[in-house]
Amino acid sequence: MNAVGVVAALKLEARTLGSLVRRGDGPFTVRDGKSMVGEGTLVVVSGMGCAAAAVAARALIDAGATALVSWGMAGGLDPALRAGTICIPSVIVSRDGAALATDPRWRELVNAAINPPRTRDDAPCTVVNVKLLSDSKAIGDIAGKASAFRATGAVAVDLESLGVAQIATAYALPFIAVRAIVDTAGDTLSKAVFAASGAGEVQTGQVHISRLMLGILKSPRELAALVRLAQQYRAARKALMAVARSGALTRIA
Repeated sequence: MNAVGVVAALKLEARTLGSLVRRGDGPFTVRDGKSMVGEGTLVVVSGMGCAAAAVAARALIDAGATALVSWGMAGGLDPALRAGTICIPSVIVSRDGAALATDPRWRELVNAAINPPRTRDDAPCTVVNVKLLSDSKAIGDIAGKASAFRATGAVAVDLESLGVAQIATAYALPFIAVRAIVDTAGDTLSKAVFAASGAGEVQTGQVHISRLMLGILKSPRELAALVRLAQQYRAARKALMAVARSGALTRIA
């Protein structure tokens, strides 16, 4: 029986799994009657970045995890992807040419659980067997996203999956990434969003609402873009919750 360990950069991402209860040794467990994630599922909120995610993955293994998931949200690079699309990549790539595969059986089991033969109206749109770019910093502008798409062929970008994949590979453990698109290839992320997320600094998975509000006050013209991003965040959050409710993450067990 595999004990699934989930790495999420931000607490708001981790909470889409269900109610979290912290164990004495550090990780959270999921305890929510509405969630089908599994009573034994372990969760660590890593903060943003590859190095932080790798530390979290090691902590999950120390706590007994025998399979790892990189969970949360991502930016779209492929113009065809809309907000709320679930990306289940076959390979995690980096700018320096690294390419680490996800577990093919687990990946397909997750996709089948989300998208049964009889399609549900609330089932999230998914893309599978694609590349996910795990970058050293967030890509906030349209031109940068287009360049990354051309250079790597990846359909989406995050900051943590490569770190989790590296630890899973080192320990020969099953690994997948499940990422919901928030900002699309056509969206520009404002300075207020970067400040609120703590991008570029050491942080612990919190979103700083006060920084976001200060950013809006400094640049009120960003308000419309932030309202649109908030709507897209709700779509991504709903999609992640649908994956959690499907019981897909524990199908490897």
